[in-house]
Amino acid sequence: MTDEHNEHNELIIMTLSIIVATDEENGIGKENQLMWHLPKDLKFFKTTTSGHPIIMGRKTYDSVGRPLPNRRNIIITRQKDLKIDGVEIFNDLENAVKACSNEHEVFIVGGGEIYRQALPFTDKIYLTKVHHTFDADAFFPEFNHSEWELISKEDHVQDEKHAFSFSFLTFVRV
Repeated sequence: MTDEHNEHNELIIMTLSIIVATDEENGIGKENQLMWHLPKDLKFFKTTTSGHPIIMGRKTYDSVGRPLPNRRNIIITRQKDLKIDGVEIFNDLENAVKACSNEHEVFIVGGGEIYRQALPFTDKIYLTKVHHTFDADAFFPEFNHSEWELISKEDHVQDEKHAFSFSFLTFVRV
């Protein structure tokens, strides 16, 4: 998205990535909560985003309840005077992304409206597809699969710790 030079005069090309878990109908949540508990997906999220900036809407932050460790936490909100310790606040996605221009990869982590705004500018999507349909009230936007190449897929079956089977899918923009 942005080309910058760092202090060593190396060109940094930032990758703007979305990381999201959806059900079969693109549902991502209900009443500001996740609708499933998948430990492998939580571990995947932590491992993938650790050490990188994460950008989220205020409602997503409220559902998490705290800044996530080992990540630069950025919230987008319309509230002009919001202050939260350990979190950077921006009033729009563009300025939040610009503030990360010296980073190699920046993650959009939700919710639905932030995903919708970011999708046209996104380079990569890490999608956990939960093989079930839930009664969701928040959704990931539809995207044109012809604009994306599936570069990896890892299937996981239902087991004693995972009530639903799911797949990790990684797409890059073509």
